[in-house]
Amino acid sequence: MTTAKSESKELRELRDRIDAIDRQLRTLLNDRAACAEGIARLKTRLDANAPAYYRPEREAAILARLREENEGPLPDAHIERLFREIISCCLSLEQPLTIACLGPSGTYTEAAAIKQFGHFAKMRTLSSVADVFREVESGAAHYGVVAVENSTDGMVKHTLDCFTTSRLTICAEVELPIHHALLVRRDGDPEKIVEICSHEQSLAQCRHWLDLRYPTQSRRPVASNAEAARIAAETDGVAAIAGETAADRYGLDTVHANIEDQPGNKTRFFVVGNQQGEPTGRDRTSIIVSTRNEPGALYKVLAPFKRHDISLSRIESRPSQTSSWDYVFFIDFEGHRDDDTTGEVLAELNEVATGVKNLGSYPRALD
Repeated sequence: MTTAKSESKELRELRDRIDAIDRQLRTLLNDRAACAEGIARLKTRLDANAPAYYRPEREAAILARLREENEGPLPDAHIERLFREIISCCLSLEQPLTIACLGPSGTYTEAAAIKQFGHFAKMRTLSSVADVFREVESGAAHYGVVAVENSTDGMVKHTLDCFTTSRLTICAEVELPIHHALLVRRDGDPEKIVEICSHEQSLAQCRHWLDLRYPTQSRRPVASNAEAARIAAETDGVAAIAGETAADRYGLDTVHANIEDQPGNKTRFFVVGNQQGEPTGRDRTSIIVSTRNEPGALYKVLAPFKRHDISLSRIESRPSQTSSWDYVFFIDFEGHRDDDTTGEVLAELNEVATGVKNLGSYPRALD
């Protein structure tokens, strides 16, 4: 009995301590929000035409510092997620952000946008990647989020093509682990699945799993995983391959989780906007280099990077949209456009290429 009373007292003391900490957190969060509002007023007073208050490089530096200083027990990823939401909430008081992304609601792109901007940003879902670019270019959205690369399937070609003609710059990158699930409507019978629909990339990423478990069911590619989830929610006998966001959005049950053939599957997204970011010390730069179709063209492009000992993280070729049989190279490399070494490389590239377009320098995604 004495032990039970002692434990009960200890439990009360811990709960009282949590209540006190919660009150402190509330006060500190409101203090932070008041500081954010003060920054907004100051920026408006200094420059009424100042760009959006959101600075991706500033946020990246804050989150990197918080992760570095974190002593637990909360893991770094949880700390990052909590503070992204705090930042998102404070930004909504300064200037609510409108974010354009590929729809319908429930896509992985929307999930990436929420990961970057939090739940307090307004998501505007659109029917194509080109529409996302146009929405930001027109000023209808502050930023756009577009998929650029998947660790299984490589670069997203239509996103690269949009960059060749757009004036938008890359402001940040987001990496999202991709976990596919087989979903059915809540009153559906998993034993009566006759068709499985999803985006063609997702069907390809789960091909081996489907061959083993659903070899006779037909497979239908659709515009997005969210569209597949919507169809499954409305149709008997149809299952969708999509993620948790789509399952929640359309009220579906998970029959099987994590059905992707490669468990380390990730998709990389770019945040596009109209502003240039400042260096953070852990940046990446993306460029488009145009060359003539001649022997040694690629060697000439790569030589400046070797001379200056700059690491390339990605190079991809695409046919030129302006000249038959000529190619453009999309190149990602470590560094910021304001770095002296990066400036020297870009200057040397301009001497050997027919054109160099800087798509932007941005903080690398946190691991």
